[in-house]
Amino acid sequence: MTSDDRRSGRLAAGLLLCALLSGTPAGAETLLERGTYLMKGIAACGNCHTMAGGPMAAHELSGGQKFGEKGFTVFAPNITPDPATGIGGWTDDQIVAALRDGTRPDGSLVRPPMPIRFYRVLSDRDVRAIVAYLRAVPPTRNVVSKEAVYHISLPPSYGPPVTNVPDVPKTDKVAYGRYLAYIGHCLECHTPIGARGRDMEHAGAGGQEFEGPWGVSVAANITPDPDTGLGKWSDADIKRAVTSGVRPDGTKLKPPMAFAYYKNIASDDLDALVAFLRTLKPVVHKVR
Repeated sequence: MTSDDRRSGRLAAGLLLCALLSGTPAGAETLLERGTYLMKGIAACGNCHTMAGGPMAAHELSGGQKFGEKGFTVFAPNITPDPATGIGGWTDDQIVAALRDGTRPDGSLVRPPMPIRFYRVLSDRDVRAIVAYLRAVPPTRNVVSKEAVYHISLPPSYGPPVTNVPDVPKTDKVAYGRYLAYIGHCLECHTPIGARGRDMEHAGAGGQEFEGPWGVSVAANITPDPDTGLGKWSDADIKRAVTSGVRPDGTKLKPPMAFAYYKNIASDDLDALVAFLRTLKPVVHKVR
């Protein structure tokens, strides 16, 4: 191979990476490219389904992460294509149903912390793109505990099966930002939970506690309230917090905020996400 060949190869690889992370219009992307962009960015499935440490941390989406929160204790399942311990035996349609309808092939319910109520907005193309990515991940044999303890009421279902969801046009910045916030489960973590479940009347007001190897973290108020939320933050401040985990005062955010993934969100998509957050109802709610 000549030096020119090597330079050409590096250029091609660079161009592919740029295409994956640049938010290229859907028609110019393959399903796998779109799925890679979503999974490495806003969807951030690996934030829960890939172990944060230990020998399994090198095996993407192989599961095992324990979630011990106030309402439940569960383990993230293996979602690699391993046929014995993962989802290798599931059809594409069964994976789509698990993501948008919250139903497994055996008819059982996919339970929290999977944000099924938000994933129901996944467009037909994007949900198939995620499936394409899941098929491409190396299969890993990893038996994950099915132990699950819930101290909250669980729904019998999440609603009727989802069908025919079109793409949200990027030209509608706020609507597309809302879509990104939903598949990025921003409101799943940042909305208070009351006796009847997630309090969407106060969407984004924060307060949920998350315990893990990092200690205890508390979801921030991300509404535009100027005193207890993001109302005084600039767009650049919000983007820095989302992608780098750093607040305007220089202090650092803790997990499970997925800034290691969110750093890959394209600039235009970040603009849309911030535009949507600005439209949330301001809620006065000071969290520690």
